[in-house]
Order: sequence, then structure tokens, then C-alpha cells
Amino acid sequence: MNTLNIRRANDRGHANHGWLDSHHTFSFADYHDPEHMGFRALRVINEDRVAPGRGFGTHPHQDMEIISYVLGGGLEHRDSMGTGSVIRPGDVQRMSAGTGVRHSEFNNSPTDPVHFMQIWILPDRRGIEPSYEQRSFSDEARRNQLRLVVDPEGREGALKIHADARVYAGLIDAGVGVEFVVADDRHVWIQVARGRVEVGGQVLEAGDGAAGG
Repeated sequence: MNTLNIRRANDRGHANHGWLDSHHTFSFADYHDPEHMGFRALRVINEDRVAPGRGFGTHPHQDMEIISYVLGGGLEHRDSMGTGSVIRPGDVQRMSAGTGVRHSEFNNSPTDPVHFMQIWILPDRRGIEPSYEQRSFSDEARRNQLRLVVDPEGREGALKIHADARVYAGLIDAGVGVEFVVADDRHVWIQVARGRVEVGGQVLEAGDGAAGG
């Protein structure tokens, strides 16, 4: 990686609605920062914590690839395509909004909060048919490696996305190094969900992100 531009956790947008505590890596909702509108096709990285029994009521999306990755608890999803499921740690969900979809997301536990990342990626074409996909990736599959979980071709058992973008997830033990080679014509965004990592000689803490390439 030739350059590494760091976005610190404490510099993100923040909204606390009581039932929802949300951090925005890029401009989102009432948080607007012209210096952080996204990164290439990556438009949103929100880190959300939702109180027990609360959630996002039914709302619309269009022409966006939406990926949810649960860190703790269970997130219940229902949409206008007739899909209903609960995603838990290790599950990855991809919803292609396309021509339009309505959905809701709720914490299905009456006692425990849910902690998850929501990622929005701009599709490579507009007006596709809405679709939904969900898959579970075990701890072992992500342990001390960057496991491909989202891919344009759905390679290696990854979810298929309608964009020239790939998402990897890893659970890296202390003291373990993982190599990831970025091609000359590609760019990469690194987001630390928990713990701390060293990338290119820079230490990234939980909530930190970094752009490279």
C-alpha cells in the first residue's frame, strides 16, 4: 500500500437517539461532512447499537447494495420481498435494493442489545430486480485470515454483489500477521470492528478506518 489515510473513530459522526447509538464513518442522515462523503463506491459504514426490543421501522431503499454484519446479539430483518430472518454473529446479509424495496430491522431480544455494522455500496447499474441473500461464516473460516464474504461473482461461497467491490472479514489473534496484497489498480478500505491492529506501521483501534491504494 503506497498511502494510508486514517479516519479515527472519534472523528466519525455520532447520533444517540436513546434506543439507537450510531457512529457514521461517512456523511449520513443529519451528519454531513463534505470531506467524508464516501470512498469510491463505498457510501456508508455505520456502526449501530440498538436497544432491546427496538429497531428501524419499515422504510424504503433504492439502487443500493446493503450489507449487514452482526458483531453481537441478533438483528431481525423483514422486507417487501417476503424475506424474514434473524442474523447473528458470523452471518452476513446482502440486500440489493434495485428498483425499490421496503424493509425493517429490529433487535429481536427483549434483554440484550444488538451491535452491527451496516455497509452501503453503490451498484454498478441502476434498476436491477431487488434480491436478498444471507450466509453464515464460522469463526474458523475467518480466524487469522481475511475471508472473502462478498464478491461480484460469488466466488468461494461469498455473497454475490452487483458492484465491482469485494468485502473480507477476519478474526485475527494477538501477535498474528495477515498479508493482503492490493493490486496497483485497486483501492482498499480497512475498518476495525474490535481490538486493535497495525497496518502499514500505523496502529488502528476499534472504530478506526483507513483508506489505502
